[in-house]
Amino acid sequence: MLELSSSALKETRWYEYAIRFVLGGCATVLAGIIGSQFGVSVGGLFLALPAIFCASATLIESHERHAKEKAGVSGRRRGQKAAALDAAGAALGSIGLAAFAAVFHATVGTSIAFAFIAALTAWAIVSVSAWWLRRKLRIVRHKSRRSAHSTGSRFVKP
Repeated sequence: MLELSSSALKETRWYEYAIRFVLGGCATVLAGIIGSQFGVSVGGLFLALPAIFCASATLIESHERHAKEKAGVSGRRRGQKAAALDAAGAALGSIGLAAFAAVFHATVGTSIAFAFIAALTAWAIVSVSAWWLRRKLRIVRHKSRRSAHSTGSRFVKP
């Protein structure tokens, strides 16, 4: 089940938002410069990159690691796993973004408003479907690992 939590907003410091904002802005400016030099199609490809992914991944890893270290245990592995989960979400979002771009490109000739609504709908459907599929495949993989582990199989890592 998908849930929203505001607890991360309370834990984040103001300068971490500033870092995300600055890095995202720099990525956007760079995409604009590339677009002015090589055309909007090339610039759009760079704009489609997750502008703040690097900043958010490092901040997530740092938050998780510090939280575990406050509890007196090493949080390195936990931080890495949290950042990896964020990366998986960014990848799924990128699939949705590609669907948005394809639908917008295919329908923009009819009406910009229609193209935007159709592309937004495609983005939502593809992103949620990709998230759902990843979740289902992960559950199936975990079940098969558990059953292989319980039967003593040497070929599946626990």
